[in-house]
Amino acid sequence: MAVLTASALDKDMVGEPLLRAVSFKLERRDRMTIAGRNGAGKTTLLRMLAGQTSIDGGELVLEKGARVTLHDQRPPRERDISLRDYVLGGCTEPLELEAELRRLEQAMGAGDEKAIERYAGVTARFEAAGGWMWRERATGYVHGLGFREEHLDRPLSSFSGGELTRASLARGLAAQPDLLLLDEPTNHLDIESLEWLEETLIGLDAAIVLVAHDRWFLESVGTCVLEIEAGRSRYFKGTWHAWRREQAAREMALGRAIARQEAEIARMERFVERFRAKATKARQAQSRVKALDKMEAGRIRRDPRDERDMGFQFKKPERSGRVIFELEDGRLEVGDEQTPRTLLHEAELWLERSEHVSLVGSNGTGKTTLIKALSGNHPLVGGRLRTGHNVQVGYLSQHGEELEFGGARTVIEAAVKRTGLTPNEARSLLGRFLFPGEDAEKPLDGLSGGERKRLGLAVLVASGANVLILDEPTNHLDLESREALEDALRDFPGAILLVTHDRALLDAVGTRTVAVEDHTLRSYVGGWPEYARVREERRAAGIESAPEPPPRAAGTTVSRSERPDVLPVDPSAELPAAPKAKGPSKNRQREQQRLEAAIARAETELIALEDELAGPEAWATKYESAKSQARHTAAKRAVEEAYSALEGFEASAPSAADA
Repeated sequence: MAVLTASALDKDMVGEPLLRAVSFKLERRDRMTIAGRNGAGKTTLLRMLAGQTSIDGGELVLEKGARVTLHDQRPPRERDISLRDYVLGGCTEPLELEAELRRLEQAMGAGDEKAIERYAGVTARFEAAGGWMWRERATGYVHGLGFREEHLDRPLSSFSGGELTRASLARGLAAQPDLLLLDEPTNHLDIESLEWLEETLIGLDAAIVLVAHDRWFLESVGTCVLEIEAGRSRYFKGTWHAWRREQAAREMALGRAIARQEAEIARMERFVERFRAKATKARQAQSRVKALDKMEAGRIRRDPRDERDMGFQFKKPERSGRVIFELEDGRLEVGDEQTPRTLLHEAELWLERSEHVSLVGSNGTGKTTLIKALSGNHPLVGGRLRTGHNVQVGYLSQHGEELEFGGARTVIEAAVKRTGLTPNEARSLLGRFLFPGEDAEKPLDGLSGGERKRLGLAVLVASGANVLILDEPTNHLDLESREALEDALRDFPGAILLVTHDRALLDAVGTRTVAVEDHTLRSYVGGWPEYARVREERRAAGIESAPEPPPRAAGTTVSRSERPDVLPVDPSAELPAAPKAKGPSKNRQREQQRLEAAIARAETELIALEDELAGPEAWATKYESAKSQARHTAAKRAVEEAYSALEGFEASAPSAADA
């Protein structure tokens, strides 16, 4: 029997139709993703299914006794209870059955024979709900979403907004509902938690309806798609990428149909204009006018909202020096001077012109702090940071704090102050980022998360920066905007340092991966798939994390004279020549060893991949074949790039004449 059947659901908002005739049916283990632009009514539909918003038309039928849980973007109302009590409080069935068992035990002790008869039935239901281990199962969801054991007894009031959102998700999963409704469940999750959530949802014996913008997540979890366009729904049985392919085919067909119709209308209009005044053609012209009226009534039109796309095109930046950043023996700490917590210790990082580098790591490992240090917004405690010649940094923070620069209060003020454009030029820019007309006058403190992100990207596009440092640039963006950003970043000729949990963006943009591991930085040749495979191999080998580096002595501080060096790189020193030197410098020797090691690692990874792909299961289906081919191509490309890097390095060696 279906867990949920929706028949012709209607919903109006402020007297205007929002949803019309939405229909679908879900059974257990169906996982339906809702697709549609921001404002299409996706969240409203979830609340209708949860019974939190009224239905203005149609019928909604749930399986008898079905338990429904909604996780949305609203934080918990309770703030004075612990994380443990909040999550366990959502498990109403085992709590009620446990209380009933205790009551029956007391009644049996008093000699109540009816209680003895009921006890067996309640015990069976309690065992089906998890038995006496249900608390351990529930807290397992908390751990899977990145919380540690010591967090369980902290009050909710001590957690950040992102942590509260994860707590709400843990509570929804722990409730073991028959119908699970998820609104943006991937927000505030690191990649490990995302992967854990994918596996957990796939294993649930429940019907799931979810709204998300993470493309890899949608592809991994979804079994069907409900597309909402112009208030109408279209149900598609199949995976997310199959729906996207079918949608693209429909878009092409719609474009052709519109083009044919527009051509026919233009032809008729020309005939009417030419022959309306001629007596011999007047009757024919009049018949064409009637035909035009009929075509106008049935004219094929796109939803106006579908034509609202952001215009991403970065300005061509000035050329920088070869070296962008070079960090040696870097140390980063947070907390107070007396009890600092070390994030990075003896960290090394380099970024060169035109490199697109992904920075990955679990939440709380210091990624945001590191990019703040590189952009000059956080001090290094130790080490040396060198910045290259003519480096112009464009920084996009996670929450857009930089938009208030110079006391800006509105969207247009922020654009003018951050870019130096004239008001008219700024309005033209903002229009491309979906701030037309009066929207440019919106106050900054009233912007949604998506609007703040679009404004930050508009400023970045107009900045002319040749180095982009991006912290979660896809947060709050819809799918179309994410894909537009992806295309623009892939074509950007300057350097990029990217922090994101969007694995599709990592895969498309990153050509080298730097991972925060064991309180230091490790560089991996290749994009996200190559790094993910190396990470899995390390896990399979049982390689444990290194202990936290020793803190500075308690009570000691770093004086100004002892602060790390943050120096510009002399452009003339980019390819250092050592006068009278008989051999390469130590820096060149170290760089050559690194490049040779990269080649060896890339070749080893290619051989291992080819062994893995030798099995028939890697080519069993069209999807597996495409995935295997893509992995093999990427591995071969990594080998070629590693050799090219070494050849370019050797070609740059100073000649004897230069010496």
